[in-house]
Amino acid sequence: MTSLAPDLAGSGTPPDGPAVPGGPADAAEPLESVETAELLGHAPRERRRPALSPSRANDFMQCPLLFRFRVIDKLPEPPSSAAARGTLVHSVLERLYDAPLGERTLAAAQAMLPGEWERLQEAEPRYAELFAGGAGADGGVQAWLDGAGNLLGTYFTLEDPNRLEPAEREMFVETQLEDGPLLRGIVDRLDVAPTGAMRVVDYKTGKSPRPQYQGSALFQMRFYGLVLWRERGEIPKMLQLVYLGDGQVLRAEPQEADLLAVEEQVRTLWSTITQAARTGQWTPRRTPLCGWCAHQAVCPQFGGTPPEIPEGAVELALGIAPEAVAS
Repeated sequence: MTSLAPDLAGSGTPPDGPAVPGGPADAAEPLESVETAELLGHAPRERRRPALSPSRANDFMQCPLLFRFRVIDKLPEPPSSAAARGTLVHSVLERLYDAPLGERTLAAAQAMLPGEWERLQEAEPRYAELFAGGAGADGGVQAWLDGAGNLLGTYFTLEDPNRLEPAEREMFVETQLEDGPLLRGIVDRLDVAPTGAMRVVDYKTGKSPRPQYQGSALFQMRFYGLVLWRERGEIPKMLQLVYLGDGQVLRAEPQEADLLAVEEQVRTLWSTITQAARTGQWTPRRTPLCGWCAHQAVCPQFGGTPPEIPEGAVELALGIAPEAVAS
C-alpha cells in the first residue's frame, strides 16, 4: 500500500502545484460527477447554482476546451465500459452497507451485481449500448460482470466492511467560498470515529497512479477535505483513496496549510475559468489523454472546428456573462 500518512487506526480511529491527470485510467474512469450522482439518486436533480466540482476542475486543468465541451456545450460522449463498471462497483459498495453486520460478505456483494446493473441501465439507457447486438453480447456482459466481481474481491482484501459503520455514503457536499466559487462534489464514504475524527474514503476501480501523477488524486481528496472543513468546521483526519485495480491505498493526513493551498489553487483556477468565459478563449491543450477524448472531431488540435456556443449557455452553466463582441 502507498501511504502518505498514518492510518486512522494509528490514532485509535477507523499541493503540489497544478493537478495533472494520471494517464489512460483517468480517461477511462473519470471522477464521479454530480451528473452521475443525480442519475443514481445521490444528488438533487433540481436546477442548481453554477458550481465547481473536482471532476470539472481536473477537466479544465487537463484542457480548457474539454471543460467547455462538457460544462457549457454539454456535448454527448459515448458510454465507456470501464466508467460504467466503476459506477456499478460504487453502487454495490454503497448498498453493501445496508446489510447488517456479519452479512456484508464478498458473496453477497457479487450477488448484487446483476440487479444493480439492471438498475443502472434503467437509470441510464445508454449503458445498454455497451453490449447491444451480436451473438456474443450476453457473454460479453457476463465477462464484464465477472471483472466487476474481481474488483469487489480486491476490496475485501483491503477492508472488512463488517468492522465499519460509515456515517455517510455517496454524500452530496457543497460550500460557498467567500468571494469565490461554489464548490460541489460527491464523497463516496465518510467514516466518523467516536472521537469525532473524520476519514474521507474514495473508491477507484482503476490502478493507482505513478508517483509523478499523484497530484491529481490528491487534489480531488483535498478538495473534499476543504469542503468538509468549511461546512463542518473541522479538518478531516484522513483522506483515503482505495484503488481496486491493483489493491493499493493512497492516504494523506491533511494539515490546515494543505487545505488553504488547495483553496488558493481553486480560486486561481476559477479566476482563469472566469476569464475564459468572458473572452470565449477556451484554448485546447494537447496531452497524452487526447487519445481517449470523444471530441477530437471538433477539436482544433485534430483539424476540427468547435461548434458555436448556444446563446446564454455560458451564463447558464457558469453564472458568468461573456463580454460583448464589437461588431
